[in-house]
Amino acid sequence: MSSDKNVAKKSYSDGHPLDSVHYREYKILLKPDHFADAHSFKEFGKLLRHAAAELEVALFTDKVLSQQNQTREVVFYDTHKFDLYNNAFILRKRTLYENGFAAGEPELALKFRHVERDTAAAIDVRPDGGKFRIKFKEELLPLPDKIGGIRSLYSHNVVLALSTPEMDPNVKHVTSTFPTLKNVELSGRKVTLVNDVAVEEVLHDLGMLHFGHGIEAKANVAVWRRRKDQKPLVGEFAFQCKFTRDDELHSKANKRAEKFFVALQQAVHDWVQLGTTKTRIVYGLGSTEVHNRE
Repeated sequence: MSSDKNVAKKSYSDGHPLDSVHYREYKILLKPDHFADAHSFKEFGKLLRHAAAELEVALFTDKVLSQQNQTREVVFYDTHKFDLYNNAFILRKRTLYENGFAAGEPELALKFRHVERDTAAAIDVRPDGGKFRIKFKEELLPLPDKIGGIRSLYSHNVVLALSTPEMDPNVKHVTSTFPTLKNVELSGRKVTLVNDVAVEEVLHDLGMLHFGHGIEAKANVAVWRRRKDQKPLVGEFAFQCKFTRDDELHSKANKRAEKFFVALQQAVHDWVQLGTTKTRIVYGLGSTEVHNRE
């Protein structure tokens, strides 16, 4: 794919205007050895409340939600050479579980993630028909090599519901479902489970952060475990602001959110894991070479 051509585009091939960013999601990856049991969520919550109080950021909690955890299965699909991920695409299926059983239809998501906003926007992730929703996010992460900074990845996502628990792994079916993937040279006839790993995600809501001027963000902490042996792979703290237009993000509130993000990194520095993403950790569990550095 030519990034120069992508940046020059103002609309997709059918004339539809390029998608706009409607989310800013702040993420801090956390070392897996901190997540030996459920108490780790409460421990991190205490650190969050202290940091919020120090910076005069309001944190409102829900007593019911604070006692519950949400469990989801997360799996990634790719060719045996990781052609999708090495071209900045992620194909992910996520299934919510309640009381040990799948609840509702699994969600299939295709993501294109890039450091350049215009390049990410220019990729038309829309599927060929059916119901879907677009989520275009700016993901804000710590710097790869040190605590106390911010870097951005732009994640252009489309999400659709699967009517069956399993997706059709045939490459022809995948590219017909997501036409943009016809621009990627995919090896083999099927996509398979990346490194044969199914992830169990346990998600704990911590509350709503309020940064003033109507800007609020839902905050949570999660651990990713390998389902077959329950080995913790990584943890993550995240909070997300949603908006319809860029001018809804009040500059003072936006700066307060960024200041809070940097300060929290420093407050929980013993927990922070730098230089990677959750997806890259799963891709790195096998022997196949990964070229995507995110």
